[in-house]
Amino acid sequence: MKDVYITRISKFLPNKPINNDEMESILGQINGKPSRAKRIVLRNNGIKERYYAMNSQGEITHSNAELTQEAITKLFDNSFTQNSMELLCCGTSSPDQLLPSHASMVHGLLANKNLEINSASGICCAGMSSLKFGFLSVKSGNSNNAVCTGSERSSTRMQANMFNEEAKSLSSLEDQPIIAFKKDFLRWMLSDGAGAILLENKKNETGISLKVDWMEAYSYAHELETCMYSGGEKLANGSIKPWTEYTSKEWLEKSIFSVKQDVKILEKHVINKGVESMDLVFKKHDKDPSDIDYFLPHLSSNYFAEKLKTSIKEKGLQIPESSWFTNLDRVGNVGSASIYLMLEELMYSGKLKKGDKIMLSVPESGRFSYAYAHLTVC
Repeated sequence: MKDVYITRISKFLPNKPINNDEMESILGQINGKPSRAKRIVLRNNGIKERYYAMNSQGEITHSNAELTQEAITKLFDNSFTQNSMELLCCGTSSPDQLLPSHASMVHGLLANKNLEINSASGICCAGMSSLKFGFLSVKSGNSNNAVCTGSERSSTRMQANMFNEEAKSLSSLEDQPIIAFKKDFLRWMLSDGAGAILLENKKNETGISLKVDWMEAYSYAHELETCMYSGGEKLANGSIKPWTEYTSKEWLEKSIFSVKQDVKILEKHVINKGVESMDLVFKKHDKDPSDIDYFLPHLSSNYFAEKLKTSIKEKGLQIPESSWFTNLDRVGNVGSASIYLMLEELMYSGKLKKGDKIMLSVPESGRFSYAYAHLTVC
């Protein structure tokens, strides 16, 4: 087995940062009325700026594949060119189309050479699944290097015109034309962007590298119902009725393709199962949590930060609070790309020194999955 190192990380955040006051002017107002959820959600999530692959007029500027391509291109120089790539792994929850795969479309834009590709689906853990596929490929000797990505273009799913037909349908039923909180909630949570990581079987000759010691992932879908979903509707019994079983008329009237989240289930399980899985991973690798120098938790909202810290302490996991590192307030919740954006900022911050231990922690509320990675600065 080979040692695996993160030797480069890059990011691409489209256009200019968008502050809280600008959001609704770009995304639009559903049924011409301001959102009732916006103020509450923004107060709790702590996000001050985010990025959209749209301009101030709401016109689309980048596809998801283009965001990913932009991030990957920043990895290249004279010593590692686009033709040096042996494996491309791309994770996202918001591909531009159902078929072909996201990685296939990114490879098409790169237009470099014949190589192996892999697409990881899912939600926030898709970026970590992409990274793990590359990690295992390089570690096994299947490839000498891998470029792994996490990317999202959520903004186009959050525009008001995606919900106006549903609002009209509610009005025709003499109901209140207010979109359910499970849909409006996420309009003020998500952001666009992409991150890319280069994995190699040798470390950098100059500067630091991050050795990937191990990666783990856990799913609780065997015991918990769906929490976050798109392309279907949740029924009273907790099952999901897929978009293929609705008429094309219902796709619009019910906003079937919007991203939805059951906040009651989220509140009940996301922290508990996260700490449970974290305890499992520390025990499996006989790892002392107090040895962590930098803890990078992907947080969908700062609302969960204190709850997570409290639960970690109650579990007896002594992760130093001084080790916490996040940039949620500055870049927003970019789903599968968030962990890439955090690690990129930390790697080039000038703070790291050889021997430092880094822990990556990514939850996914889809049906509650959790992914972890342990890195050592070398």
